[in-house]
Amino acid sequence: MTQLPGLLDTDAIRKDFPLLDRVVHDGKKIVYLDNAATSQKPRQVLDALNEYYEQHNANVHRGVHVLAEEATALYEGARDKVAAFINAPSRDEVIFTKNASESLNLVANMLGWADEPYRVDHETEIVITEMEHHSNIVPWQLLSQRTGAKLKWFGLTDDGRLDLSNVDEIITEKTKIVSFTLVSNLMGTVNPVETIIRRAQEVGALVCIDASQAAPHMVLDVQALQADFVAFTGHKMVGPTGIGVLWGRQELLEDLPPFLGGGEMIETVSMHSSTYAPAPHKFEAGTPPIAQAVGLGAAVDYLSAIGMDKIAEHEHALTEYAMKRLADIPDLRFIGPSTALDRGATISFTLGDIHPHDVGQVLDEEGIAVRVGHHCARPVCLRYGIPATTRASFYLYSTPEEVDALADGLEHVRNFFG
Repeated sequence: MTQLPGLLDTDAIRKDFPLLDRVVHDGKKIVYLDNAATSQKPRQVLDALNEYYEQHNANVHRGVHVLAEEATALYEGARDKVAAFINAPSRDEVIFTKNASESLNLVANMLGWADEPYRVDHETEIVITEMEHHSNIVPWQLLSQRTGAKLKWFGLTDDGRLDLSNVDEIITEKTKIVSFTLVSNLMGTVNPVETIIRRAQEVGALVCIDASQAAPHMVLDVQALQADFVAFTGHKMVGPTGIGVLWGRQELLEDLPPFLGGGEMIETVSMHSSTYAPAPHKFEAGTPPIAQAVGLGAAVDYLSAIGMDKIAEHEHALTEYAMKRLADIPDLRFIGPSTALDRGATISFTLGDIHPHDVGQVLDEEGIAVRVGHHCARPVCLRYGIPATTRASFYLYSTPEEVDALADGLEHVRNFFG
């Protein structure tokens, strides 16, 4: 297998991922290029999940028997691993949720119920962008509808970047929260964090970053970002489904109200009132995703052992190679940046007047798994006047041969449709 010079040993890495050896459709080896939707899982994560259920399964925190103590140690140990992975100042700033969507909804609801100075109401503004995943649009629309706050957004340039030419007009003294994606899930665009955060800080607005497409692919340092909240999900970073993370600054988590009420998140309860546990437990009502957190801890160990800087370098080189290969295909139009500069490992495109669903179906017959549709980012499709795109997305185990298979598959699609 061809290696990109000086980067990851994908031959060795791929041996850790059982699914990558699957064959489909009469013996075709799977070419998995749908990593922006979810990643495959290495044996190390699968083994951690099995070991938890086989040897340590119990509920956490309140039990005094050996299994409860072991489960608690594993669960809280996963929190320590995540905190180190994102360079959080404190482990107590790491909240486990079921996915990034829940993390972002948590922030929106906290701000809707908060007291001053954090409260979002009819006199305030919320700022997002036109490239967001629906998970970072709908919660803010709901909050705007409930509170009367004005929802504003940054538009997109023709080449798939944020249009920040009017940043001072979009982010104003009335802005309470600015929430945006670090890396676009549809276009792969890496956004200029510093410019947006600097303006938000000038007016005293909070900043929330959706890092779902960043945490799996690059070094994620929450202190360097200087945001107030950062959300991401486990299943895109070789971890299990059903586990997400919200990081928040300690002082904010102490001041803001909880989103869900129930067991575990309380300090005292009477029939008249309740008081709440300190963060992070204040925001983790009920039995948490214990096994999933353990699996995420194993995923963090796996990625850290390889090195996030090396993963980012590998994916950048692979994306450059892919864009050069695909650019030679007649009638193929990139949706988003036309080069690999400030671009993640995701490429969305259209192919002439062939509907993306047809493209995806023909590619599937060749064993090539891509994603088709609006990718939960329909405003982007509306902006560029298209119904949908075909999206190929790469990861640490992706190879130049898989890019070549995609390019050959697209030529087959063109021939198939004449």
